[in-house]
Formats: sequence, C-alpha cells, structure tokens
Amino acid sequence: QVQLVESGGGLVQPGGSLRLSCAASGTIFSINTVTWYRQAPGKQREVVATITRGSSTNYAGSVKGRFTISRDDAKNTVYLQMNSLKPEDTAVYVCNADIVSSGRLYVYSGQGTQVTVSS
Repeated sequence: QVQLVESGGGLVQPGGSLRLSCAASGTIFSINTVTWYRQAPGKQREVVATITRGSSTNYAGSVKGRFTISRDDAKNTVYLQMNSLKPEDTAVYVCNADIVSSGRLYVYSGQGTQVTVSS
C-alpha cells in the first residue's frame, strides 16, 4: 500500500516563496512521472509542472521561470519550489504520481495543500 502526502503550503505575500513537498511512503519499487496540479475556485484544474523518472521537466507557461520541480528518489519525494508568487497562484496544489508497487503500476494522488498568495 502506498500513501502520497503533500505539505508546505500556506499563506505568503506576493513576491514570496514556498516549497511544496510530495512524499510517497509504503511498498514502492519505483516512482515514475510525478505531476503537480492546482485547482482554484471557479477555475479548471491546471497542470503546473511534471517531472519524469529521468528528471525531464515540463512547466505550464504561467509558472515557467518562477517554479522549479525536482525529485529526491532516495527520499521518495518530489518538490515544487515556487518563487515570485502572485495572487493568481492561489489554489489547492495536488501531486499525482505513477508508482510501481508489488509488480504493478498505480496512479496515486495526494490530498492537496492550500497555497494562498495575498497581502
């Protein structure tokens, strides 16, 4: 069984920074692609950033140059470093991971962490 837990959200002023973590625990053989999404009230869910098992990354245009996704496979954790935050970055951020466990590939999602950018 695998659990995926996000952390690191909170309230920050415009221009500030936060680092989100997405930590996987349980019976894990490997973690493949991990995606951070965000969901803001009244808006469609948006893919923020993706990192593959080989650490190739991709970003939404709205966050490129401000956010950085990275992974530490020794800790089964993926990070989202968010700099120069804007009020429009306010959302619940959720990570989604393709994880090989007990010989099968599963897709897991965390419960999300709230990010609020406001003065």
